[in-house]
Amino acid sequence: MPPQPTLRIVEIFPSLQGEGLRQGEPTIFVRLAGCNLKCSFCDTKYAWRGGSEASVSDIAVKVENIRRRFPVCWVCLTGGEPFLQDLRPLVRLLKKQKLKIQVETNGTIYYPLPADWFALSPKPKSYSFRPEFRTLTDEVKLVVSKELNEKIIKKMRATFPTEVPILLQPQSHRRWSQERAVRLFNKACTAGLENIRVSIQLHKVLKLR
Repeated sequence: MPPQPTLRIVEIFPSLQGEGLRQGEPTIFVRLAGCNLKCSFCDTKYAWRGGSEASVSDIAVKVENIRRRFPVCWVCLTGGEPFLQDLRPLVRLLKKQKLKIQVETNGTIYYPLPADWFALSPKPKSYSFRPEFRTLTDEVKLVVSKELNEKIIKKMRATFPTEVPILLQPQSHRRWSQERAVRLFNKACTAGLENIRVSIQLHKVLKLR
């Protein structure tokens, strides 16, 4: 009998989705270890390395145990960069539990995955991502770092269908980033760019995990 597939996991916990269009929804988070970009402004640097090996069946059991006391419809696979590991066996098990799957990704790695929601967050300096995400992603999140400018926002808006929002998210609630987000938002609106929004990290406002 072949060994069960495993994943390197940093943490599994219930909370609300603090970012993007699913903001405020109860969600179980599975945070995977490892990242291929390691952005200086990352707020989960502890997920870049380490983690514990766990079989996908053990992960699914932990998720189901959490659901008994915290009933949810959604699981969010986040990181780090989740696509560095093979998510397919885990997603198949979670789907059997009738769960919906969100994946948060920087978009630089891709393989077919039957997720219900892709949250794409391209990162500086190149803001590059795999072309498959042009038609798969449900939302595009741009962290308002010092590298983000009008040209990048225009390029992102032209790349994705209008119904896919471009979210400008201030960097860890820093005041300079909030002010920059508002300036970039105003310029985008003045330029006639559609479906550009400012988004906050609700879980940090509420001091949740």
